[in-house]
Amino acid sequence: MRMTVLGAGSWGTALAVILARQGREVRLLGRNPDQIEAMIRDRENARYLPGIALPDLIQPGLIGEVEPDGGGLIEALPSGAVSERHAAMEGYPLVCIATKGLAPGAELFSRSLARTLPEARIAFLSGPNLARELVEDIPTAAVVASTCPEAAACLRDAFHSRRFRIYMSDDVVGVEVAGALKNTIALAAGMSDGLGFGDNTKGTLLSRGLGEIARIGLAQGARLETFMGIAGVGDLFATAASRLSRNHRLGVALGQGRVLSEALADLGQVAEGVPTTHAAILMAGRLGVEAPILSAVAGVLDGRTAPHEAVKTLMNRETMTEGLTDVFGQALRS
Repeated sequence: MRMTVLGAGSWGTALAVILARQGREVRLLGRNPDQIEAMIRDRENARYLPGIALPDLIQPGLIGEVEPDGGGLIEALPSGAVSERHAAMEGYPLVCIATKGLAPGAELFSRSLARTLPEARIAFLSGPNLARELVEDIPTAAVVASTCPEAAACLRDAFHSRRFRIYMSDDVVGVEVAGALKNTIALAAGMSDGLGFGDNTKGTLLSRGLGEIARIGLAQGARLETFMGIAGVGDLFATAASRLSRNHRLGVALGQGRVLSEALADLGQVAEGVPTTHAAILMAGRLGVEAPILSAVAGVLDGRTAPHEAVKTLMNRETMTEGLTDVFGQALRS
């Protein structure tokens, strides 16, 4: 089966490279004509993954100019690219969502796509997969989640290699929530580093942040073990600690006192944690789930709270008994 990757940023390009190295023909589709022309000419995505040669099996092209060919589609566009996503995904029998974000209206992509692509087999790919490390053949793993076992198996076989280990799951909601919301906690971790705090602070932040992510997921039917696995703990820790992580780098800049607009301009790429944070607050409110860390990050992004004041507010909250009922009890009771 030939694969089409929708989105020619660092993540989409990395996935295309992995598929091509596995012997798959890949169409890599982007939105910028100049970028696509340069990729065809130079066999490299110089803006997003400089120094990584595009295998001959990759054929760059423009979104909207390539028709579905009966193969599989890997969707790796930013979460806000709504019109391009919906228009380009029709006609593919197998669709894998590699975007780690939330759909407009603070909705899960799995539920949105169930309405817009009722005939397609839908899967989600998530895990500790920083694009640069992936294409440099550094060992890692990911999870493909789908309610269709055949779809999950097909994508596992397409991506799995000696350096990229693919697991399968049917907990679509858990994998999707974990992949999206960890970006907000990565922003918080970056702010902590930007403020000059140490590893004790980050360890506390990540563990409590994971609790918030899991509560939101469990309230929507996800399973607890998903948040303890590759798509949960694994992805959270990688994104919240790595200098390659856009969300972490943005958080560092905010912790150092930079204004959000300036920090985003310097970053030069999409940081999914920004739109995801506001969507996650809406989602948590609808579910009746308390999420103080997510709320604190939203306050910083909106300019309502300085990072050091957000930390003070979190540290002054009343403590509870640590344990399963503290971290996950609210959602388990719901």
